[in-house]
Amino acid sequence: MSAQTPSPHRQPWLHDLAICVDGNGTALSAWDGSMSGTGAEGFFVDDQRVVSRFSVALGASDLVDVAHASRGGRSDFFLSARGLGDRGPDPTVEVHRRRQVVGGTLTERLTVVSRAARPVIADLVVTLGGDGADISAVKAGVTSGQPVEVTIEGGRNSSAAPAASWTTDRLATRVRFSTAPAALETTSEGLVASFPVALDSGGSLEVGVFVTTERRGGTRFAADAGSRAVRWATSVEVSATDPRIGRLVTASLTDLQSLLLSDPEDAADVFAAAGTPWYLTLFGRDSIWAARMTLPLGTTLAGGTLRALARRQGTKVDVKTAEAPGKIPHELRRTAYADPAVGFALPPVYYGTVDATALWMCLLHDAWRWGMREDEVRALLPSLRAAAAWLAGAASPEGDGLIKYVDESGHGLINQGWKDSGDSMRFRDGSIAAAPIALVEAQAYAVEAAAGAAALLRALGTEDRDRALADALETWSVSLAGRIRDHFWVGEPGHRYLAMAIDGEGRAVDGIGSNMGHVLGTGALAAGEAAIVTATLTGQTMLGRFGIATMATDNGGFNPIGYHTGSVWVHDSAICALGMAREGHTAEGATVVSRLLDLGEAFDYRMPELFSDAGALDRPAPYPASCRPQAWAAASAVAMLTVALGLTVNVPARKVSVHPAKPLPFGAMTVRGIRVGDAELTVIVDGAGGVEVAGLPEGFTLAR
Repeated sequence: MSAQTPSPHRQPWLHDLAICVDGNGTALSAWDGSMSGTGAEGFFVDDQRVVSRFSVALGASDLVDVAHASRGGRSDFFLSARGLGDRGPDPTVEVHRRRQVVGGTLTERLTVVSRAARPVIADLVVTLGGDGADISAVKAGVTSGQPVEVTIEGGRNSSAAPAASWTTDRLATRVRFSTAPAALETTSEGLVASFPVALDSGGSLEVGVFVTTERRGGTRFAADAGSRAVRWATSVEVSATDPRIGRLVTASLTDLQSLLLSDPEDAADVFAAAGTPWYLTLFGRDSIWAARMTLPLGTTLAGGTLRALARRQGTKVDVKTAEAPGKIPHELRRTAYADPAVGFALPPVYYGTVDATALWMCLLHDAWRWGMREDEVRALLPSLRAAAAWLAGAASPEGDGLIKYVDESGHGLINQGWKDSGDSMRFRDGSIAAAPIALVEAQAYAVEAAAGAAALLRALGTEDRDRALADALETWSVSLAGRIRDHFWVGEPGHRYLAMAIDGEGRAVDGIGSNMGHVLGTGALAAGEAAIVTATLTGQTMLGRFGIATMATDNGGFNPIGYHTGSVWVHDSAICALGMAREGHTAEGATVVSRLLDLGEAFDYRMPELFSDAGALDRPAPYPASCRPQAWAAASAVAMLTVALGLTVNVPARKVSVHPAKPLPFGAMTVRGIRVGDAELTVIVDGAGGVEVAGLPEGFTLAR
């Protein structure tokens, strides 16, 4: 294909869709609630589109979107039936659609309301069908949207059994109605059901549509919805001088809770799916960060995430899957995943990640400090030892001692850090770095992971070798921090900064990117170095009106809407702010989270995966294919609270610290529902930064 010939297939855009999700089920539609069979619209269960068409018609009227809203597993649509009812400029007939997704079930309540003075007589016609397209084909834009064959139960045009069904290779789908339709038939569009409407003024008619699914086999990772495992919606409450932070936290926790899945090997363990619709499954790095950010809400999510990943920890060397002993997987899919648009194919369990193993170790250490039960932590020590062995072995001892990655399979991810697009690792002039690549943040994660593992092994180790292993890890952590210092600092005197990476030829990839922000707070930097990194990230080429850019505006190849080449990612900015706070740069961290709050308001309090900072429209612009909701973006709302409160917890040492950032980013604030072990705390910060804490467990000390 020549450079001038456009690709016949394009990834669908999501920013103009209404999206609701609960675990393994997610519904995407136009803003009027309709699913047309095109793009990404549809109801997906287990990564398969079981409903591709879902439309509603009322007589010959035009159903026009008036308002819509989506949160968690629910979407609501308010439509005007123009052309029905009274004449005049005011609409007098409405159609309300209330959609609820609960795992593999979709329920929709259709309500027709007449406010017309004269009777309204029309047919309400509902059309449904499913094409069975896999999420990878939908993402690549290679589906037809043509419904599969529909079977009507009880015979064609039968009102005795208002139900129908269709099957795909993995799922059986059944549709029934609360009211027997006057007519039920199949067409090329799928199933068509008609309901007569005859309403006087003030009258209404409701019809329920119930879509249920049942697995038929072929799913390697049968994870169900896990939203019932936590009670964030009722236990967490935030009020502040700036009321927007309370709205953002409530909306974000609703979305994050709706993304929880239960481990099919132990339903008691839940984890956050990365995001809908493209990544509605277990992703090592994403799920770990979501659990890590939400530790102030308890350790349930952290424990489930740790155990789900440990059960699938690598045990052998396999080039095709990138598996290695002790390595934590990158992602689990229900089937093999192939994306013809970008030319890679992944097995159901794929280990192509350079950082998930270290991040898993960091999460275990953090969860212990936040009060995860010691028996839970001890049960994971074998996995910790294996992870530590992989980590140390991944650092090439014969060369520079840095942890590197390269896709040896030829069909996996070219880049294996969180910036995993093929063009993300760029030099200052914009040229793209070649593998094997050593990311600066991967080294820093490893520094923190090794130090944390040493602390865990000393405190809870059960084997004779644990103390010696702890000493070795601590020594290695200090040595790796030195290698970061030796290899990654670039730039002229007075303008030094951390390079993104070291490339396959040993050159520093000197592009200015947000990668350096992930080094903050890991223990890899001296105080002066942390100050330089913070100043770079909050400088005019990196910090925009709504967050920190993935790449500096004056870097070669900068693109404000490029996936990792200039866009802003919510979790990335939140991690940078957390690191600033941990390094003592609280004012800068407060500035970043204040701008993220402005972003939340601009996106109606549903944080996007990524976006373009303010540009031609003087407001943030959506990245068109961005997941929404997305786990680590939603979890960032809790990270914002952590930064604002200056909150740190050490349950083993029985200490809680609250040192509010100044200036206060959200004003005076009260946060209820913070979990410290088994205790539930309320933290109150007054307008002057004074602190009160209620519910502190007996024997704990409070630093403020």
